Amino acid sequence: MKIKRYQIDAFTNVLFAGNPAAVCVLEKPLPDCLMQSIAAENNLAETAFVWGGGCEYEICWFTPVCEVDLCGHATLAAAHALMAGEGVVGGTIRFASRHRGTLTVTRKGAFYELDFPRASFTRQASEDSLTKCVSEPPVEFWSTGEDALLVFANSSLIGALSVDFTQLRELKYRALITTSVGKDCDFVSRFFAPSLGINEDAVTGSAHTVLTPFWAQRLGKQKLVARQLSQRGGDLRCEVVEDRVLIGGEAVTYSVGNIIID
Repeated sequence: MKIKRYQIDAFTNVLFAGNPAAVCVLEKPLPDCLMQSIAAENNLAETAFVWGGGCEYEICWFTPVCEVDLCGHATLAAAHALMAGEGVVGGTIRFASRHRGTLTVTRKGAFYELDFPRASFTRQASEDSLTKCVSEPPVEFWSTGEDALLVFANSSLIGALSVDFTQLRELKYRALITTSVGKDCDFVSRFFAPSLGINEDAVTGSAHTVLTPFWAQRLGKQKLVARQLSQRGGDLRCEVVEDRVLIGGEAVTYSVGNIIID
């Protein structure tokens, strides 16, 4: 069996920046155990698997250790692989996901715009166990239910932040989102998820389903420019539209090849 495999740098317009994702274009769905093995072999933060035709595809995402409910950068990468690599025309692709319904990606010039469901968040009391995981003191604690969201005083603290991954892995949260207002953009963030096999994600589209409405309320604006301050870095254009979040970014193809499975 031959599987077409793309590797795409998402949320960037240059190679070796943004967040790399593998995209496997399938003729039909594979067993989950095989998709997990492929994702582990790829050893990237996410591998997206897509199958379908026309402008309608199904999609799922695996880290090297587990399946996830939603992934932004690998969805952007999948749209880029299908439109720029596989010749899908029409400007819009609808992805049917297993857990988050239909996700739409529309190409607008060099940008791809993801249409994702908006996430909710609630204010929380300070947690000593969570504070001990980070090198700088946060000023606010929030929760999405699955993830912790820590707000810091400024972007310099976000850039300098170090995280104790061993301690974080033991906590009840799936992942940790850290954020502050930005200097040359509206807000910045970093994302840590050792329990998912990703100590730090380079650019996390799904986290912006939380961050965008959070900062939209805080800053009093619906359209925002965001930057993730990982080592590779990435840029996102975000907008809140009722119960949806639009997340825009560019993508660059790094490689195209085949996976051979006997």
